Formats: sequence, structure tokens, C-alpha cells
Amino acid sequence: MQHKSKIGLLQSPYIWAFTTYFAEGFPYTIVRIISSVFFRDMGVSLQAIGLTSLYGIPWVLKFLWGPHIDEYGTKRRWMLSMQFCLIVLIFLVALFVSVPGGIKLIAVVLLIASFVAATHDMAIDGYYMEALDEEGQAKFVGYRVMAYRIAMMTGTGIIVTVGTTTSWHLAYACAAAMLGLLFTYHILLLPRVESYKKPLVSLLRSALNYRLVAVGGMLALSILLFVKLVIPYWNRHIVPWLPALGKIRFSGWVAIGLLLALVCLGLFKNRIKELMLQDKSSFYARAFIAFMDRERMGMALAFIILMRTGESMLASMVSPFIVDLGIKVHYGWISGGVGLPFSIVGAMVGGWLIARYGLKKTIWPFLLAQNFTNLIYMALAFHLQPFVMLNTGASMPTPIGIANIILVASVHAFDQFAGGLGTSVLITYLMRTCLDEFKAAHFAIGSGLMNISGVLAGASSGFLAAWLGYGAFFGVSFLASLPGMALIFFIPFLDRDHRTDPHS
Repeated sequence: MQHKSKIGLLQSPYIWAFTTYFAEGFPYTIVRIISSVFFRDMGVSLQAIGLTSLYGIPWVLKFLWGPHIDEYGTKRRWMLSMQFCLIVLIFLVALFVSVPGGIKLIAVVLLIASFVAATHDMAIDGYYMEALDEEGQAKFVGYRVMAYRIAMMTGTGIIVTVGTTTSWHLAYACAAAMLGLLFTYHILLLPRVESYKKPLVSLLRSALNYRLVAVGGMLALSILLFVKLVIPYWNRHIVPWLPALGKIRFSGWVAIGLLLALVCLGLFKNRIKELMLQDKSSFYARAFIAFMDRERMGMALAFIILMRTGESMLASMVSPFIVDLGIKVHYGWISGGVGLPFSIVGAMVGGWLIARYGLKKTIWPFLLAQNFTNLIYMALAFHLQPFVMLNTGASMPTPIGIANIILVASVHAFDQFAGGLGTSVLITYLMRTCLDEFKAAHFAIGSGLMNISGVLAGASSGFLAAWLGYGAFFGVSFLASLPGMALIFFIPFLDRDHRTDPHS
């Protein structure tokens, strides 16, 4: 009896919600963040390191193969399969570190790992929604955020430190071992909560279909031509004419393309639906049609895109603001020692309150708190404007005083706490937009769209801040948040379950 209770405790969502999202954040950190540090430490040119941004493409394009995770096998099986592949791939990186010419092999392995990790993410998100009801999903949002952030800290702190001070061979071997421990726990104790669907082997058979191979080849060729021809032409002839466009990365254009495709789907819904559903057995087509073919879905998409516009504009300029204040030496402890824990607490408190009082009652105050931060930063920037003018570009900054440093840290703490509340709202709302049959695909679409505001903010914020000054810019960023907050009164999915496919 005692043995069973121990197993039950180990299978608690309090544990697996943490371990699964640690396992999600850790490979992302290895592929997207640590890779650039590793390549630079190995003497790779900055131009070549810049190409590591291509590793982010699978996280933007993952909605394309998301329906397959819903259609075949179970999310648990997908998760475990992808985790095992990631362990093997990271271990291969460790082996190739000391092999002559191993850098090019590692670049290829990490590219493969990026697709595996993006698929792994969708499986974990889908499993989370399968295993928990709406109240539980909201309740454990904070655990998700905490685990993901700790995974990133582990990667950028421990793994990078081992790599730069001891050896990258040992660093990547440790990373593979850590993921192996999580895999062992998951394969032994992760609850089996899903009904089995089509066998995975049938997906492998269909993948060998000549049409799919041809489509995959054309897609690969298109990406290659885009990188080799379109991007150089764009950088030489278009960006000098409109510099803001140069700040939008390839992944950002993919997210914008997804938005335009969904707009077209909404405008020509009936005709497109007729064409896509000619094959009644097409799970893939039904996944996309089911996402769009719901009442007030346009409002929902607008809200997903706009709800973080003000926050994204603010976040893109906080670091330059602190540098221009002349306190960049304090940025590490303000960001990591103050900001990180407050963001985790904000997400956990937000998830608990949403679970207790519901999304409809909490969404307005949470988003108001998130965007009120912009006004606080505006007041802070105007208050410290004399120091910004003195210290911008100065080799020996004028001290701003301990009281002002504490004030900046306090504002940043509130910013991160309120941002955690906003994160809990966004994740909960994205989960509400997912139909039961298409959880992985729909969450992938929503998470791809939510990055658009960050793309636009990154392209415009620097120019606006330089033109207006930090104080006025932070005020404008608050105004940019108002359309998203206004949409709260018109969006669906706040107070009742919309999990049933209307076409099933």
C-alpha cells in the first residue's frame, strides 16, 4: 500500500508538469542558445554563427506537421520517442566535438535536433492538455513556466560553464545524461492518459509516399533558394531603402506568412473548405479548417496577436534603457536575481488564480497589470532622463545612486511579476482555442501567431525610441496595448468549453 502511494506521488502533476517542461526547455536552450556560444568558442566566424538563427525555423513551422501528432499514436509515445532521439543527437554532438571536421557534422546534427525538439514541444503541450482538465491546465501554468526557465538557466549556466571551462565534450555528454534521467522517469512513471489512435508505423508508410517525398523536396529546395538568392537580394536592395525590415528575421516572416494564410482562409473560407475537405478522411485538412471555422475566430486571432504588443515593445527596449542609464554592470543581478524569480512567481500566482476564479474574471486585471508596467517605466524614464542624457555612450558613466538602482530593480520586479500574470493568461487562452481532436496542431498555430507582435516590435521599437526618447516611447507602447485589451469584451472561449469539433 505504501509502495503504491509512493508511485502515485511520483506520478503527480506537481512532478511531471515540471519534468516535462524542463525537458521541453532544455533541448531548446541547447539548440537555440548554447549552439552560438559553442560555435564562437570553437572559432567559427560570426557570419556562420548568424546562420544558427535558421535553427529557429522548426519552431515557427511546427504547425505544418502538428496534425500528425494528433492523428497517430499518443502524445506520450511521441514525447518519449522524441526524447530518445534528442538524447542520441546530443550524445553525437559530444562525440563529434573532438573529431576532425566535427564542427560541420555538429551543425547538421543540431539542425536535425531542432526539428525533433520542435516536435517534442508539440507532444508535451498536447499531453499536458490531454492529462489535465481546464482547471488543472490553468493551475499548473506556473509550474510550466518555472520548469522552462530553470531549464534555460541550467543550460546557459551549468552546461555553458562546463563547456567553456572544462570541455565541450563533457558539457554535451552531461546534457545528454540529464535528458536521459528525465527520459527514464518519463518512460517508467509518466501517466498513460490517452486513447491510442492510428499506429505510428502507418505514418512511416505514408511518409514514403512519393507525393510527400516530392513535396518535402520542393520545400527544402524553396528554403535553399530563399536563403541563397532571396535573402542576399533583400539585404542589398530592399533593406537599405527601409531599414526596419532588416530587423525581421526569417522566422518572423514565416509567422507573418502564417497570419496571412489564416486571413485568406477566413476570407475565402467556404471555397477553401470545399477544396480541402474533398478527401473526407483528411485529418490534416480538418485540423486547419476546424481551427478557423468557429464563431468569432477572427477576434480570437486578433487578440492572440495583439495582447502582447505593448509588452513586446517594452521588453525590446528595457535592456538598452538600462545600458544608457549607465548601470549595465548591475543588469545581471537585476535580470537574473530579481526578474527571473518574480516572473516565475507571477506565472504561478496567475495560474492558481485563473484555476480558482476562471479566465473570464481574471483576464482583464491581469492584462491591465501587465500593460500598466509600461506607464511605470514611462515615469521611471522621465525621472531618470538626466542620467540617460549623461551616460548614453559614455565610457565612464555617472553613478545614478543606490536609491535609483533599487528603484529600477523594483520596477523590473513588478514588470516581470505582471508579465508572469500575462503569460498565464496567454497560455490558458491558447489552450482554450484548441479542440479536443487537434490539441497539438491548434496550440502550434496559436503559439506561432503570438510571436508576430514580438516581430513587429523588434522591427519598430529601436527607431521609435531613438526618435521619441525612452519616456515617450514607453508611453506609446502602453497605447499599443489598448487594442488588445479592448478585444477582451468581444473574444470567445472565456467562460465555456469549446473543445468539440463542429465538423465531427
